[in-house]
Amino acid sequence: RCLHRGARRQRQMCIRDSGAVVRHRYYPFRGIVFDVDPVFNSTEEWWQSIPEDIRPRKDQPFYHLLAENEKTEYVAYVSEQNLLPDESGKPLRHPQVPELFAQEGGRYRATFVREHLSLIHISEPTRPY
Repeated sequence: RCLHRGARRQRQMCIRDSGAVVRHRYYPFRGIVFDVDPVFNSTEEWWQSIPEDIRPRKDQPFYHLLAENEKTEYVAYVSEQNLLPDESGKPLRHPQVPELFAQEGGRYRATFVREHLSLIHISEPTRPY
């Protein structure tokens, strides 16, 4: 899957593996991908909690992020249409990043085995975005 930037899709970032650093299209947060659902895989209540004017389609990939904003770190579940590449180059400060990723040359490489993802303890509830 590729995240496209701009209407003409001139620049794109492909998300094939965990470790992509992204930012939200509308909300001021960024994060690192640690898992993906091929289509929406949460509750109807969660989906309805998203403001209707920015509520995403369900028939697209949804990404699990170790996310952060200026004030805190958390886990987010975000549709592909609401993600853009984060090109800030800033390191992530989320406390779980070092548990799951190694930083190499300004990029992040997953150090966990995908099949064992269910064993990872996520310390905070997922926020809808």
